[in-house]
Amino acid sequence: MENNTTQRSVIAIIIVLVIAAGVAWAGSQGGVQAFGIPLFALCVAVAFIIQWVVFIHAYVNQTEAFFDLTGSITYITVVLMAVFLSPSADARAWLLLVMVAIWAIRLGTFLFMRIRAAGEDRRFRELKTSFPRFLVTWTLQGLWVTFSLAAALAAITSEIKVELGIYALVGTIVWVVGFGIEVIADRQKNVFRNDPQNEGKFIQSGLWSWSRHPNYFGEIVLWIGVAIIALPVLRGWQWVTLISPIFIIILLTRISGVPMLEARADEKWGGQDDYEAYKARTSVLILRPPAEG
Repeated sequence: MENNTTQRSVIAIIIVLVIAAGVAWAGSQGGVQAFGIPLFALCVAVAFIIQWVVFIHAYVNQTEAFFDLTGSITYITVVLMAVFLSPSADARAWLLLVMVAIWAIRLGTFLFMRIRAAGEDRRFRELKTSFPRFLVTWTLQGLWVTFSLAAALAAITSEIKVELGIYALVGTIVWVVGFGIEVIADRQKNVFRNDPQNEGKFIQSGLWSWSRHPNYFGEIVLWIGVAIIALPVLRGWQWVTLISPIFIIILLTRISGVPMLEARADEKWGGQDDYEAYKARTSVLILRPPAEG
């Protein structure tokens, strides 16, 4: 059994690295170099190296406490590298740096404090005891950072420079709206959970009365904003980097986001009249007024 787990994990890591290499190659086309290496590809490599270094500490100490925080630090480190190692970082590059940094600092701090308060992240209860499976998880986070930042990195490292215009304005507005939704939704849920009177209950107020997962909706919207800002400078194979918002959508709606939380909620409150009524009238993801009846 252990051999099968190890083999599957090795195969998974190889697949992840091949995919990341493909994105690195595509994003590097028409991009600048640093130390004789395409800067985009260098940023991707650093994203994975950071995960593997912290993984050693995490596995030895059997802790997942720094997983999300490491992800946020990786986002900030990589985008800082892209800007400061680029020979001609322009206003678009600095705008994207500020957006990514604000998002990463806010979300990383929020998730780290939440795990500290909870004592553990249940997703890792079994994973962290297995070296190969735990390593796959950290490697996947490297791919997550790569996919999410791809469009921004391509724009920052591109040799082509275009003055900020309508795309930057629209993208910034979209990002601000998405970021605001995510922050407000997280804040509302945090306040709800911290009220002893709500123990064992589910939130259905505020933005959560318009969507069962408004924080994820905000996350998707803000990354769409980043992609819009990057659009004017993308050329050729760099268009592949528009996988960024597509990846976020697929990840949150089909893999680790909505499906997992919906299953957990159904297990906890499924069959209760108030919960079933809430599901019937409330959108799964997109913010919209509750259905009548």
